[in-house]
Amino acid sequence: MSFNIFDIAGSGMTAQRAKMDTIASNIANIHTTRRPDGSKGAYVKKDVSFRTIYEDNINRGFSNFSSNAPDAQFDPRTGNLLINANVALNNGMVTGGVQVEQIYERADGVKTIYDPSHPDADEEGYVDMPNVNIVEEMVDMIAASRAYEANATVAENIKTMMQSAMNI
Repeated sequence: MSFNIFDIAGSGMTAQRAKMDTIASNIANIHTTRRPDGSKGAYVKKDVSFRTIYEDNINRGFSNFSSNAPDAQFDPRTGNLLINANVALNNGMVTGGVQVEQIYERADGVKTIYDPSHPDADEEGYVDMPNVNIVEEMVDMIAASRAYEANATVAENIKTMMQSAMNI
């Protein structure tokens, strides 16, 4: 058993925490009709995209691993060490986890409502409102919270198994 599992569970917890923070920001700005600089313009919902740490290493050019293991298999075209479906190198070293790729504004626009009494209404009485749906945000928050909890449970179970193994 490797300490890498703690890194994987920890990276999942960090990623889900970023997702929950983004959702909290969306909920807090559900009625915001001005930009941070004070100009008119509705808050635009933000979302989080994730990528695996393995994928990040490949995209940065770190895919040409080496191994001294006698049974290591290499791609005949590139010379790269072959990786199995579980993202484990043939010599047994696991390289996994997840990280936040980016926090971005959703492109699905804003909602326009008619409210001539609103202080940010245009000359025709329309106001641009945020594209945040409270029901979707709450469902996403529950999912992120459960994913965070699952990663925390994995870390706790591994810790318990390691403690049990040391007592044998």
